[in-house]
Amino acid sequence: MTESTAAALAGHTFATGLSRQHIDRLAAHATAIEIPAGQRIFAEGQLAARFWLVISGRVALDLQIPGRGRLIVETLGPGDELGLSWLGPIRQWQFGAVAQLPVTALEFQSAAVEALCDYDHELGYKLTRRLLATAVSRLQAARIRILDLYAVPVRSAGGP
Repeated sequence: MTESTAAALAGHTFATGLSRQHIDRLAAHATAIEIPAGQRIFAEGQLAARFWLVISGRVALDLQIPGRGRLIVETLGPGDELGLSWLGPIRQWQFGAVAQLPVTALEFQSAAVEALCDYDHELGYKLTRRLLATAVSRLQAARIRILDLYAVPVRSAGGP
């Protein structure tokens, strides 16, 4: 872990309320990375073994809709978490992700974070609560976007 990695993690909204000890333990498993604009970070169905905390840039979460192509479900930016599918038993990406703008992020290998959570149950509980809240928000965003896509148009009072 570098001091800059720990400082970046401490400044991320994901770490709000974590103790210095928990931030240092988690930062030991973080790697600062840069992703160029236009690069696909992951695709639906691929093995989910990492996650990221976005420091800067913008990422589009997308979903392949048969007959319609890719639908952007949500756009993520600084302070957001990217990649939650590693938490589930299937460990496959449920959405795809592409960098819309150059991205700087902290990357974590999920196996290392899982081992850390097994070692430090309090940290594991706190991380799980944070990631679950994000997962619920993402599912709601996907639901609303798909409802928008398939909504029956409202007819005007004077129309056919």
